[in-house]
Amino acid sequence: MSDAQAQEHEPSGLNRWALRIEYDGTGYLGWQKQNDGVSIQSLIEAAASKLVRNRLVPSITAGRTDAGVHAAGMVIHLDFPDDAPIDARQIRDGMGYHLKPHRVVVLEAAQVGPEWNARFSATWRSYRYTILNRPARPGLMENRVWHIKRPLDVDLMQQAANHLLGPHDFTSFRAVACQARSPVRTLDVLTIRREGELVMIDTKARSFLHHQVRNMAGTLMMIGAGLWPVEKMIEILEAKDRCAAGQTAPPEGLCLMDVGYPDNPFSRT
Repeated sequence: MSDAQAQEHEPSGLNRWALRIEYDGTGYLGWQKQNDGVSIQSLIEAAASKLVRNRLVPSITAGRTDAGVHAAGMVIHLDFPDDAPIDARQIRDGMGYHLKPHRVVVLEAAQVGPEWNARFSATWRSYRYTILNRPARPGLMENRVWHIKRPLDVDLMQQAANHLLGPHDFTSFRAVACQARSPVRTLDVLTIRREGELVMIDTKARSFLHHQVRNMAGTLMMIGAGLWPVEKMIEILEAKDRCAAGQTAPPEGLCLMDVGYPDNPFSRT
């Protein structure tokens, strides 16, 4: 069942909670439940179920992350049975216990009304893509960065990134399998900065196309490495052709940082 279908058929008599979670996506199939393998969603729902005597606790997420992608501030909601008394501490600590030894953690929980939806109530999402820019391969940051040996010029990357700000048709940066109805998205933030050997690409928008951030990162890397000129970004955007842009950057460098809501439920806790 899709998120939209779930919203249309939300069950009654449930106790809805918003959760902010973090996870290391290494080795998992991504957020969404699959027939084979371990997903973040399956782990979350299994842990929540154990708090209410193994009864079903369905979940909806603010965004589906791919296999290998991480999250520092993913927001989801869970529908617990309304006859099962539970509080925020029990959800955080109880689920934390049942999620061991997996690298998935509940940071905080807040009760919300039945109309609140982790996906459809969100007004923005922010992501960070991290590149380790040095000759030596990663040791401590393995599976958390994209390793690029060639020196990157972050000033050129930022000049190119500026062309992507605002509303655009991002067909050149969407995955072929993307199911979004429209390729038009509005980027509110796209900044590139260096901290020592790390190059960080931060972006924020109401929503993103499938692989959009990773495809932008792959293209920005080409420009930062001097393989393409800054003006190439304009050509790529206008081409509206996925083949015109750079490679899809690997998933391990991507992390969902935060999700925004007009009435942040966690600010009330």
